[in-house]
Amino acid sequence: MLNSIMIGLSAIFEPMNFLAVLAGVVSGMTIGALPGLSATMGAALIVPFTFFMEPIPAIAMLSALYCGATYGGSISAILVNTPGTPAAAVTTLDGYELSKQGHAGKALGTAVIASGLGGIFSVVILIFVAPQVAEIALKFADPEYFSLAIFGVSMVANISSDNELKNIIGGMIGIFLATVGMDSLTGFPRFTFGFSSLTSGIDFIPVMIGLFAFAEVLRQAQTYIKSETNTEIAGLLPSFKELWPLKWSMLRSAVIGTFVGILPAEGGTVASFIGYNEAKRWSKHPEKFGTGLLEGVAAPETANNAATGGAMVPTLTLGIPGSSTTAVILGGLMIQGLQPGPLLFATQPKFVYSIFVAMGLANILFLIVGLGGAKVFAQVTKIPIYILNPIVMVLCIIGSYSLGNNVADVWIMIITGLIGFVIKKVGFSPAPIVLGLVLGSLVEVSFRRAMTIYDHNYLIFFQRPFSAIFLSLALLSILWPFITKTIKHRRQSQQGN
Repeated sequence: MLNSIMIGLSAIFEPMNFLAVLAGVVSGMTIGALPGLSATMGAALIVPFTFFMEPIPAIAMLSALYCGATYGGSISAILVNTPGTPAAAVTTLDGYELSKQGHAGKALGTAVIASGLGGIFSVVILIFVAPQVAEIALKFADPEYFSLAIFGVSMVANISSDNELKNIIGGMIGIFLATVGMDSLTGFPRFTFGFSSLTSGIDFIPVMIGLFAFAEVLRQAQTYIKSETNTEIAGLLPSFKELWPLKWSMLRSAVIGTFVGILPAEGGTVASFIGYNEAKRWSKHPEKFGTGLLEGVAAPETANNAATGGAMVPTLTLGIPGSSTTAVILGGLMIQGLQPGPLLFATQPKFVYSIFVAMGLANILFLIVGLGGAKVFAQVTKIPIYILNPIVMVLCIIGSYSLGNNVADVWIMIITGLIGFVIKKVGFSPAPIVLGLVLGSLVEVSFRRAMTIYDHNYLIFFQRPFSAIFLSLALLSILWPFITKTIKHRRQSQQGN
């Protein structure tokens, strides 16, 4: 194995291969930072340029773009409350608060360091245990995917303090929105109300842009919030003293992200929510999450970038994409005449380990570029609101329209933006709705398929070990905030007596 790694290192540092990785990172960061242009769309746009390239630079560039775009989503999430990718949605909760407090540089620095470390961790796992871990993932069937999705949705209960019930309601609303459109099993349209544009369903990207970015623009327009950012500290990076206490939270999130990424369930998005939730659960001050904590940025960013390496495990070892982006990369592999699977490791070790090294290098490169550019990015906080808001609004419209060149997506963004503006006033968080929408389809389809395959035996979800574990964790996740609140009240009453 060591010999294969050294061969991969020497291959990827050839000038053309290195430039391909660098181009992938820069284009990925740019695409990720722009609302609506996800890593999947970026990879799909780049694939035609790989037709006449050699296999190593072609797939290395796509893999590097994947890593760069996953990190890039945090830039706009922190600066303008607009997650560039769905995986960065939960980063807005603390990242944007830090930006408003004048700590944009610290938030961006924490995000890029956490992203880089999470990505490197997952690449190490990818190199050493890919075939073994893939065998475990292969044992997952519809009951496990349903239970995992339910566990992911259960994360909404603990996203923001004192709003557990509203968070759960928000998650249920998101799941309902996921049922709009053509039934994937029967082919009948549902809840379209005669609008042909809804037949294909409601995509989470315009909903996410509307709930986060457009709603924030409306809120600031109503109150005309003047920039109160301390521009003298906006570009300061986090110190080692501030980052060191986050080490266990980042390690935990890296493990979570790698594991979730291996499973085909929108890995990065689910991983970021679980990472954030677990960081909050283990924190001594969970009530401070959502108010501008560096840990609230580090945990989700470590998790969603760790999912990139995890998602490549089943892609390369089994030919099963671990995410929508790796599905595009899988297509790129086949265009190059390469068949993913165990034989790929035996027949093309130079290619396989070159891709592993390329992903590790991509994480190091965006770490360097991100740290170097954090102070520059932070200057966005100096732009007056009356100039920044129109720019954000234009990006919202372009991002929604570019998804499918469909005006209907723009209207969905505007409508959900108005809804987001209203629900924020009554204490609802937009993040649970987005997570419910992302996982809603997986919840429904995996449940219905499991019922068909296992002859409507509901006990199957509890009879299969992994499924039972995920459902138990989901129940614990929902009840945990209520349990901790009850214990806290009892302690306070005892101290009062």
